[in-house]
Amino acid sequence: MPHVKVNKFNLYFGNDHILKDIDVSIPDKQITVIIGPSGCGKTTLLKSFNRLIDLQDNVKTDGRILIDGEDVFSRNADLCSIRKKMGLLLQKPYPLPMSIYDNVAYGPRIHGLKKGGDLDGLVEHYLKEASLWDEVKGRLHAPAGNLSLGQQQRLCLARGLAVEPEIILADEPTSALDPLSTARIEKTFIKLKKSYTIIAVTHILRQAKRIADYVIFMYYGRVIEHGPASKVLENPEKDVTKEYVNGVIS
Repeated sequence: MPHVKVNKFNLYFGNDHILKDIDVSIPDKQITVIIGPSGCGKTTLLKSFNRLIDLQDNVKTDGRILIDGEDVFSRNADLCSIRKKMGLLLQKPYPLPMSIYDNVAYGPRIHGLKKGGDLDGLVEHYLKEASLWDEVKGRLHAPAGNLSLGQQQRLCLARGLAVEPEIILADEPTSALDPLSTARIEKTFIKLKKSYTIIAVTHILRQAKRIADYVIFMYYGRVIEHGPASKVLENPEKDVTKEYVNGVIS
């Protein structure tokens, strides 16, 4: 069974039907990119996986989202366990107001690893995983806020990886970054997919073409088409997908 499976999932904000009969499986250890016009439900779907959508008022759902076979919207769902399986990158990086080192060490400390060589080694390992170690190894105890935006985003990635998730959720993680920083994040994702299932939302079709292994195309709250990136982006079946890929709708 894949890490993430969505089965006939519907979501409402009050009386507004936002996500409609979503039915899709996310392939493991690949980069799945969710694309579609603004307002089509991409971020709402992403935030449903770890139930951050609960922060909205008047949310109602039916259907299921399964993470390793566990329905995240079940009354008996262990949200702490579910969320621990998922790292999250937002559009704008939010490093904690502490040092570079302490940002990465924050999660492991919460889970019982307090100090010593093991923690040092872990911080180094995840900064390397996030392709940031070489840039910060000489200033680990400097404030994280001194880093560039691109570096802050990779630091937030390292912080998320340090709690050992299985899945990385990324909501337009390069939208605030310059082209060089964007390229670094994309290369890091391509490296990380060997070990993690990555689900990313993007409004940039060129980015989807560069990094996606699997594509989900959404339109007005529905999944219109999904499949290998080469098929959906180069030979789509649905007319509305063709219009989006060809730039007729955006």
